[in-house]
Formats: sequence, C-alpha cells, structure tokens
Amino acid sequence: MSMMRYVILKQGQELKFVEMPADYAYQLSALNLRLNKEIDKLTAEEVPALPCAIAECDRLDLLQESLRITSGLDYINELEASFSSIREENYPLISLLTEIRALQAQLEQWYEEEGAN
Repeated sequence: MSMMRYVILKQGQELKFVEMPADYAYQLSALNLRLNKEIDKLTAEEVPALPCAIAECDRLDLLQESLRITSGLDYINELEASFSSIREENYPLISLLTEIRALQAQLEQWYEEEGAN
C-alpha cells in the first residue's frame, strides 16, 4: 500500500481534508499557496472561493462522522473545473490552469499505476 499524506485546507470555519500520495502532497500545498497569492489579481466577476492550506500530516483519524476525506484527484478535478470556468480578460489565467492541470495529470497517472498494481 502506498504512503499517503493529508493536506488540511481551511475556508472560513470549514476544514477540508485531502488525501494525497505522499510524493505529491507538497505540490498540492504549494499550488494552493500560489493560487491564493494570485486569486486577488483576477478581474473576472465569478472567481471561485479558495480554501487555504494550513497543514500537512502523515496520519489522520477523523473523530466526527460529519467530516470526510476527499481524494486528491477528486479535489484537483474540482479545482480545475472551477478555474477553467472563469472568464478572465486581464490576467494570464492560463498559467494557473497549466499548473493545476500538470498536477492533475500526475495524479491521474499515479492512480492509474496504483490501480494496475
């Protein structure tokens, strides 16, 4: 079984727990920090709300039944969909989408290889 890490994201009072292959968790955290840094530069009317990465850990035991763990691929697919729907005229959004899609492709390949094992 592959080693997993958890990226903990916070948006308002809500926490989101994203399960990532250990080798890619840092990439998600770094991508999240970059997106948060750049999101204020977007001028489109419909900009998605973005949580902020607040922690990473190797083990995660959720003690409340209402909390859920999201797979990294599901999270990055949602992120890609929300950013690709932005109609931006002034900021080079393609650079952010390229970074999102690069991690998305890596995760798709990882899950494909894990499914073959």
